[in-house]
Amino acid sequence: MLNRRLVELFRWADPGPDSSHLVSDLSGWWRDPEVLAEVGPALAGLFPDARPTVVVAPEVTGLLLGPLVAVAAGAGFLPAYKDGGERRRIGPTRWAGTPPDHRGQRLRIGVDGRRLGPGDRVLLVDDWVDTGAQLDALCRLVRDADAEPVGAAALVATCPPVVRARLRVRALLTGDDLP
Repeated sequence: MLNRRLVELFRWADPGPDSSHLVSDLSGWWRDPEVLAEVGPALAGLFPDARPTVVVAPEVTGLLLGPLVAVAAGAGFLPAYKDGGERRRIGPTRWAGTPPDHRGQRLRIGVDGRRLGPGDRVLLVDDWVDTGAQLDALCRLVRDADAEPVGAAALVATCPPVVRARLRVRALLTGDDLP
């Protein structure tokens, strides 16, 4: 079972003396070929009747996870980039600001404005949803493009129930499932 394997491969890592908290180490998930084969269909399966036309996922981990889900859902993939990264600007970028994330930081996140529009049914995907800040901004981008967000699929959701409900987050694991 995928969920059991995700828990087995998960680790908390200590980033060093300058950090006030542990960070999640998901590298075991990406190294395991069975997890890679199953994670896309499992996340797409959280929304069996959604019929997305495109999956949108934020960098960095979303650039790996999003295409796996898109293939499983029979949809296209559109990456979302964080402002200030090394991405070359190709075409008009549609931007939205995030509310504060789990570190209190605000980001700008953007997608290629030519690749999202009316009639699109968008499944948002992320590895971990804590505050929902990035998904919140992506939902605004989707709606501003006259597209329809159908929900958000995540590997892990530790966000409050009100955020889960507002963003329609469904996840394979919760924080209680992890060691």
